[in-house]
Amino acid sequence: MTYKTARATDAAEPLPAEAEEALLRAEAQSSGTVHPHESLFSDRAANIKQSAVRDVFEISMQPGLVSLAGGNPYLQSLPLEKLGQAAAAIIAEQGLEALQYGGGQGTLELRRQICMVMAAEGITDADPENVVITAGSQSAQDIAAKVFCNPGDVVLIEDPTYVGALNTFETYQIDVQPVLVDDDGLVPSELRRRIAELRSAGKTVKMLYTIPNFSNPSGVTLSPSRRQEIVDICREANVLVLEDNPYGLLKFEGELASPLRVGNAREVLYLGSFSKIFAPGLRIGWALVPAHLKQRFYLASEAVTLCPPTFNQMLVSAYLRDFDWMGQIRTYRALYQERCEAMLAALTELMPAGIRWTAPAGGFFIWLTVPEHVDTYPLLRKGIDAGVVFVPGAAFTSVTGPSNTLRLAFSSATPENIWEGVRRLAPVLRAAVDRHH
Repeated sequence: MTYKTARATDAAEPLPAEAEEALLRAEAQSSGTVHPHESLFSDRAANIKQSAVRDVFEISMQPGLVSLAGGNPYLQSLPLEKLGQAAAAIIAEQGLEALQYGGGQGTLELRRQICMVMAAEGITDADPENVVITAGSQSAQDIAAKVFCNPGDVVLIEDPTYVGALNTFETYQIDVQPVLVDDDGLVPSELRRRIAELRSAGKTVKMLYTIPNFSNPSGVTLSPSRRQEIVDICREANVLVLEDNPYGLLKFEGELASPLRVGNAREVLYLGSFSKIFAPGLRIGWALVPAHLKQRFYLASEAVTLCPPTFNQMLVSAYLRDFDWMGQIRTYRALYQERCEAMLAALTELMPAGIRWTAPAGGFFIWLTVPEHVDTYPLLRKGIDAGVVFVPGAAFTSVTGPSNTLRLAFSSATPENIWEGVRRLAPVLRAAVDRHH
């Protein structure tokens, strides 16, 4: 779903993105501005769309707006001066290596350290030989789609799910099919039913893409009691599990839930990232690939990036080796918990009746559901007029049509800004609910 603002000659509410794009194409053709190269685009290129979240990020830069849209980590808590010194030392002492091409799979040092990070997440049997370092976990999703899926193959997703994964799968002309999620995450009986339903319709189901911990966008965590059952269902159906776990270490309190990958080394392709636990700008993530699938996954990765950036890998290695990275994780947990609690308190006090929201145990996001008759997509412009930005829920689903949901992010806003943002948002939602009664 691509966000489009209303055109100057339109009514106040924006056109649906598809209608807006069609209108723009028609105008371009009538004015003779379509370049002949337009005819050279592949069929796949038609599925490449700008992310609604990226659009909202750009809007969020306007002065005076309170942004509850962006799921950015709070980098101000990092030891930036010391990291700068570490970066300078890498260039001064190892510059010829740091600035040169590297191995396509990533440095052995970092792959070993990634196994250490995964051990903290609960995966204790990872082999560095099966780790492929990627340009964030987004790149790993792209590689998995390319390696395992033909056009028309099915990837099952939680509904809602991460917009970047939706964009990736749609680009490869994959048939993205939703599976019901409740307060305990993916519903196993629904997963089994959907696989049977799709196969009976002649579909080829290749993968299940899941974010089991503090999901983006919903904040929901998959119940521990469901985890092995979901893997077992996929094993029986010969469906590969693509487990994306960027937020796993960011549980506010208590013991971490075991990743799906624990005890399921052959069935689960596990994705991790330093974007949420260190620095997204370095674009370093990884895939722990089942040994029997690793070679083709690695070669597909190498074909795109040739090699992950050596300097960035060395800086991540220095951070994991020379800094108290787990202490930083504890700082993040406390910081994000405070902000989450501030948002939950503001929602409880300020939101009108009839609106529900999730109460995450970690991560960055809270998911709001308004009455069914309210479409949150047109409310984005009204929110901006009121001085607050959110992401409409339609961005996070493969299902077309209106959505009565929206995502709020608490990770990068101060408790004071969170309160003010919710205060500005509440009357917008209240008016929408009252208008449709």
